[in-house]
Amino acid sequence: MHFAMLLFPGFEALDVFGSLEVLNVLSERKQLCLSLLASSLAPVSTRSPDPAAHRVGSICAQEVLPTGTFADFLKDTPAPDTAKGKIDVLVVPGGAGTRFPHAIDPVIEFVRGIAPSVKYIMSVCNGAGVLARAGVLDGKRATTNKMLWGPTTALRGEVRWVREARWVADGDVWTSSGVSAGIDMMLAFVREIHGKDVAGGIAQEIEYVWDVEEDGTRDPFAFAAV
Repeated sequence: MHFAMLLFPGFEALDVFGSLEVLNVLSERKQLCLSLLASSLAPVSTRSPDPAAHRVGSICAQEVLPTGTFADFLKDTPAPDTAKGKIDVLVVPGGAGTRFPHAIDPVIEFVRGIAPSVKYIMSVCNGAGVLARAGVLDGKRATTNKMLWGPTTALRGEVRWVREARWVADGDVWTSSGVSAGIDMMLAFVREIHGKDVAGGIAQEIEYVWDVEEDGTRDPFAFAAV
C-alpha cells in the first residue's frame, strides 16, 4: 500500500509526524511505501506564514525534504516511481499554512486532481478544510479541529460536519479532529485494514493510550471552545 503525505509551508508538525509514527511502526509488520509530496523538492518548513505567530521572536521551526512533487503524480505527467506505484492513501495535514493561498492553493488543486485515482483520502486537523475546498467531502460526514470549528466548517456547506467525533470514516474518506487526533485516526485505519491485533500492538509500542475498541464518536475537546 502506497501512502502519500502532502506538505506545504506552515504545516502542523504533529499532524504529519503523529500519523507517520504509526506508519513507521506498521512498516515493520506490513509492506508499505511512503511518499512525502510538495509543490517542489525544496525543504518545506513548519514555520507559520502568519506574522502574528512570530511576535515574540522565537526561532523554532522544522523542515522536511519532500521525496516527490505533486506534478510527479498527476495523470498528464510521466508515471511516478514504479517501485511505489500510484497512490493508495492520500493524507492531508492541517496547519496555519492552510489560511494562506500561496501555501495551500497548490495542495487544493492537487487533491482535486488526484482524488479520483486514490483508494482512500485522509485529513488531520483543519486539513479537512483542504478536502472540503477540493470538493472531496461533499455529501460526506467529516470532522475537524474543534478550536477552528467555525472557520473550517464555514468553508463548505455541502459537508455533513460532525462536531462530537474524534475521527470520522465515511466510505473511502477519513477525517480527524485536531493535531493528536491524527494518531487515533491512523490507528483506527490500521485496525480497519490489518485488524485489532496489529493496531493494538502499534499503540502499545509507541506507548499511546488508545482503546482498540474505540469508534471515534467521542472527542473530549468537542465543546472546549464554542
